[in-house]
Amino acid sequence: MIENEKVEEIMFELEEKTEKTLSVLEGEYAAIRAGRANPKVLDRVEVEAYGGMSKLIELGNVSALDARCLQINLWDKSLLKAVEKAILQSNLGLTPTNDGNVIRIVFPVMTEERRKELVKQIKKMGEEAKVAVRNTRRDAMDSLKKMKTAKELSEDDFSGCEAEVEKAVAAVMTKLDGIISAKEKELMSI
Repeated sequence: MIENEKVEEIMFELEEKTEKTLSVLEGEYAAIRAGRANPKVLDRVEVEAYGGMSKLIELGNVSALDARCLQINLWDKSLLKAVEKAILQSNLGLTPTNDGNVIRIVFPVMTEERRKELVKQIKKMGEEAKVAVRNTRRDAMDSLKKMKTAKELSEDDFSGCEAEVEKAVAAVMTKLDGIISAKEKELMSI
């Protein structure tokens, strides 16, 4: 790799953007339930509380009682109805039960059809992440081409940088494929 501040900046930006893409995909996958009770499923649920919107995880403890049941223990019991409403409106397909003290959510056993539907969904999300990585690669290559055109990079240096970008992107794509196949395996295991 050549010593050039602009090239280093381009490579740093490429790495930063691709890592962000990976972490966003992992976050989205964490919210997809695989038939097992996972408190992360509720991470994105926002509740109308205290005159504004608050994340559910900021209002109490969410814990897994067993493989198919979550329990939400709120610090302020007056929010039970609001939390119940927020979960119902979250499009997670979960039905909370409120006993006046805690909220429990029992996860139904997923059908084969639902599993296949979720696999399609995660593959689509994975493909969107790959497109984002490809766009990041294109941006990096465009920046390098501009440097070559402006004679800031020689032909040989450009070829070396191009190979470096391709190597970095290939590593990220391999990670993405691993994340996608792991989630697919998790969803299809009963």
